Amino acid sequence: MISTLLVANRGEIACRIFRSCRDMGIRTVAVHSDADAHALHTRVADTAVRLPGAAPAETYLRGDLIVKAALAAGADAVHPGYGFLSENAGFARAVLDAGLTWIGPPPEAIEAMASKTRAKELMGIASLAEADIAEADLPVLVKAAAGGGGRGMRIVRRLDELGAALEGARAEAASAFGDGEVFVEPYLEHGRHVEVQILADTHGTVWPLGTRDCSLQRRHQKVIEEAPAPGLSEALTEDLYALAVQAACAVAYVGAGTVEFLVAGGRAHFLEMNTRLQVEHPVTEEVFGVDLVAEQIRVAEGHALEKDPPRARGHAIEARLYAEDPARDWAPQTGTLHRLAVPAGVRLDTGYTDGDTIGVHYDPMLAKVVAHAPTRAEAIRRLAGALERTVIHGPVTNRDLLVRSLRHEEFTGGRADTGFYDRHLTGLTEPAPDPYAPLAAALADAHGRSRFGGWRNVPSQPQVKRYEMAGEEHEVRYRHGRQGLAADGVRVVHAGQGLVVLEAGGVERRFEVCAYGDEVYVNGTRLTALPRFPDPTAQLAPGSLLAPMPGTVVRVAEGLAEGATVQAGQGLIWLEAMKMQHQITAPVTGTLSALHARPGQQVEPGLLLAVVQPA
Repeated sequence: MISTLLVANRGEIACRIFRSCRDMGIRTVAVHSDADAHALHTRVADTAVRLPGAAPAETYLRGDLIVKAALAAGADAVHPGYGFLSENAGFARAVLDAGLTWIGPPPEAIEAMASKTRAKELMGIASLAEADIAEADLPVLVKAAAGGGGRGMRIVRRLDELGAALEGARAEAASAFGDGEVFVEPYLEHGRHVEVQILADTHGTVWPLGTRDCSLQRRHQKVIEEAPAPGLSEALTEDLYALAVQAACAVAYVGAGTVEFLVAGGRAHFLEMNTRLQVEHPVTEEVFGVDLVAEQIRVAEGHALEKDPPRARGHAIEARLYAEDPARDWAPQTGTLHRLAVPAGVRLDTGYTDGDTIGVHYDPMLAKVVAHAPTRAEAIRRLAGALERTVIHGPVTNRDLLVRSLRHEEFTGGRADTGFYDRHLTGLTEPAPDPYAPLAAALADAHGRSRFGGWRNVPSQPQVKRYEMAGEEHEVRYRHGRQGLAADGVRVVHAGQGLVVLEAGGVERRFEVCAYGDEVYVNGTRLTALPRFPDPTAQLAPGSLLAPMPGTVVRVAEGLAEGATVQAGQGLIWLEAMKMQHQITAPVTGTLSALHARPGQQVEPGLLLAVVQPA
């Protein structure tokens, strides 16, 4: 029996695994980089061990340090979580060689399936040879052989883009997984991403635990997942189950894993097998009423599964809440998460709590919010409503995009595919801020400054405050009078520091207001209080390219120098942040009049990287 378990991972998945361990009476050990010294997963574990020496982004890839930490903490088992070393056969062997229990499949199974190229060979599927790709093969997808999570993936629609796509994918894969191998496969434009959860024991039993649909993706990384996958015929579902069990049996798989497919034209195309727990496993747990982490641990202890899996009930949907700006090419965001509060009635898996810092070294996912209900329509409504009422004070997130996606007719109708955001992103990210939010912010601020009265016996000029909201500047005017604060066009029912109530058109509306310095949050709207007099030194030359996020300059276009002619859309600079590479392109055709970015340079948001003078 396992008594103490170390999780070789961080954040949300470590917290999730610790929760099951507590229920089972198992002591827990966390590991952390220096950047994660005060992270939530280190605080909820019974013991935490620092991983010394390596850079924060590389720390969790040091299997030798993790094994040493497990032995030092008295752990007798290691769970890899997902990402990092979770599909590294060498790490699994190192854990077993140290006399520890490995919560996962045999190293041989990992080797057979962790490389997508070897997995395809095992399933009798050939990849495209890079040298033989022709116009007729397009579009194609360049894909990392190791890892997942959308890293090391590029869509190629023109032959002259293939070389750059291969180079970028290799660099990103090497950074994220320590393995730069990539391969090329056909890209199906309008397929659905469907997967089967499997659970297998050491006694030969394999459970296919239903299907999941993970078609809503950005950058090939899943955003919304649901179980069961809607609209599949019974025959196709049985085919998916059979193929998933075939893949598991082919490598003598043990534990909880996922077999992924692209479904198009009523047919299933094998993509890969993930030999680890998936981010989206909670929807399967909700539908089948199982704890997959607890089952993983029991299987590792030698327990046998029942002959038949439990029966499915209802429908579950999960949304991944990211600190990112979908309207700015999904740019990851950093900063302080002042507050995260999700309404009761839904499941929250997170690695953050109020006051935590969202840094640059890791994936920007804040939380997973999961709703379960008797029907799909009810689950969609419950999740969309909960997200809409979720309080998030901090960096920009994709919350509004998630709510709109869940309510989009293509999704509610079960017709969404992997091209959903290619078709609808612009409409889903159009700002729809509350027009009364700036006034509510100003009145709350005025209340805090006018406790001793600010009205006059004679009429005076109105007070003026300016806010930035959804990229636009808003000016609001209000007055102090005998009856308190007043503004044109509305009746101020109540104005307090944290609550403002306005009546317009006979309807009263409540606005909860929270301020953190110049950051102001009014219900779900984020504003920035602007200075009374603009700073004249803040003006930038037209064509200025600013760093959209904190990160590292990993590449500057070959031969690029000041004075060069560049074309609109041409890639100029590549930043790496949170294990993803982000390309900065020329906004217009013109001349590069300034180039400040240098490979290896650390940059902060807003730093001037280059200037393109329009032709």
